[in-house]
Amino acid sequence: MTGLRSEQSTYQSLSQMLTGVQPVAPIRRPLLQRLASHPEFWLALVSLFWLASSNRFFLVSSFEASSAGDGSSIRLIAGLIIALFALNWLLLLTTVLHKPGRWLLALWMIVGAVLAHFIGRYGVFIDPEMLRNSLKTDLAEAGELLTLSLVLDLTLFGLVPAAAVWRLWPAPRTWRQASLIRLSCLLVAVLTLLSALLWISQPFSSLMRMHRDLRYLITPSNLIWSGSQAIAGQAREHGQPIKAIGLDVTPGPLAQRRQRPLRIVVVVGETVRAQNWGLNGYARNTTPQLAQRAPINFNHVRSCGTNTEVSVPCMFAPVGRGQYDEAVIRGHESLLHVFARAGWDVSWHDNQSGCKGVCQGLSYVQAGDKLGRGLCEKGRCLDEVLLDGVRSFMESNQAQSLLVLHMLGNHGPSYWRRYPTTFEQFIPACRKDDLSACSREEIVNAYDNAVLYTDHLLARLIDEMAQQEDRVDSVLVYVSDHGESLGERGLYLHGMPWAIAPEEQTRVPMVFWFSKFADTSTGVALDCLRAQAGTRQISHDYLFHTLMGLADLRSVVHAPAFDLAGLCGRPPQQDASRDSVRQP
Repeated sequence: MTGLRSEQSTYQSLSQMLTGVQPVAPIRRPLLQRLASHPEFWLALVSLFWLASSNRFFLVSSFEASSAGDGSSIRLIAGLIIALFALNWLLLLTTVLHKPGRWLLALWMIVGAVLAHFIGRYGVFIDPEMLRNSLKTDLAEAGELLTLSLVLDLTLFGLVPAAAVWRLWPAPRTWRQASLIRLSCLLVAVLTLLSALLWISQPFSSLMRMHRDLRYLITPSNLIWSGSQAIAGQAREHGQPIKAIGLDVTPGPLAQRRQRPLRIVVVVGETVRAQNWGLNGYARNTTPQLAQRAPINFNHVRSCGTNTEVSVPCMFAPVGRGQYDEAVIRGHESLLHVFARAGWDVSWHDNQSGCKGVCQGLSYVQAGDKLGRGLCEKGRCLDEVLLDGVRSFMESNQAQSLLVLHMLGNHGPSYWRRYPTTFEQFIPACRKDDLSACSREEIVNAYDNAVLYTDHLLARLIDEMAQQEDRVDSVLVYVSDHGESLGERGLYLHGMPWAIAPEEQTRVPMVFWFSKFADTSTGVALDCLRAQAGTRQISHDYLFHTLMGLADLRSVVHAPAFDLAGLCGRPPQQDASRDSVRQP
């Protein structure tokens, strides 16, 4: 055997001498080329890419929220960069498997780009309330958010990098090799994440204690957490039967003596903020027609939420922001059911995205369906469509009726679509769906024009009700569901978490109007109510109990301290007990 090997070696040496060819050593590929053959490398690159493209808003906000400039702030941001990289890498390592890997990774990159667009362009937080509101958004509303800037951001930060990773995605590996490498990377990611958090534990815990809502800027983890919470909430909502409230409701003495029919119209405004409401002293007269009719205007009103999905159920519930409990609000009937139980004719007319469960099982009319009259185009109707059913409501033979009109109002970003061109008084107005394509002055002009149109609609409604005041008594209550940011502090639209939302999103207008004899019918001293309007700080919490007071309905769910009608009229009822629904 030894002789054979010696002969082979001698033969190879002789061949090399004759041919001049030296033996070739095995080629070792460069480190980068070897790393690129593993999916985990590409997942790490995507995690780094997300730091700059999707999480820069979280890092900047965290730096601004900390004691900017000192050593602890710099250490905090450095630790957050490491932790974010490890967190996103861990997320991708656990979700992007090899066979469908590039499909899943491309989807994640597109989702990350979309989330970053809305966070960066409008200052929104991806929290459960915002996602729940998004799930209830109709197609027409969603279509207005499909702007050129969204396409550009999606292309630059989503499609292009996703296509690059797709093109360079490595070939399949053996199962054993893939498992060992994936488990090793998972261990490295977990240890890196824990080490980074331990390094910045003190400033990080302080930051999260003082600014908990910053976590909703961590992309795309915010989608996973908030999405799971929103879906779980929806499942709980649909899985539980709605509990009745006001089972003991009865008409009070004033209601029993009432000789004339009573009509109450509640107009739920959309996205109108108090700062741009002319009756509140705004520099522009955005409510000239209402001013001529001298309604009672409340100057200091806070909303229950910063989006429709939260505010509408809350304002029609006995539990308000003071003791806000989403499960209690969504798990019980609303004020409308209490009125219906007391024998009132109740109806909801909608020009928005539904009543959010408030009118479940009651009369509901959608604009564009039974309400039309040529005011609708491309799935959207001007709010004057809501006037279609008012005359028949006022002329009905019912002794007492409640009508709720849910407006489209000033819903953004397309404020210019909310009013006819004849109401474009403030110019130049932004006439684009993409707010980034307009100056702040143009945005405010378009917004104020939409407020002018709301003023016109309410004035027409008052005139319609006034025509019937010799036959019936009527009361109009207008209140917006939440406000809107128009570029203050770089924020646009609405939907900020309520705890940190600016007052532009939480201060709203509220107006009362009474027909000629309605003060007698409701027992309200109008001078007293007008005085309360100028000084009292109120909120959506008052709506439920004030409407019960106007109707003089007695029940244990009624809280006299929140009844503006009772505070300015008959002595408040003394309730010995309370319903299972907690009071504000």
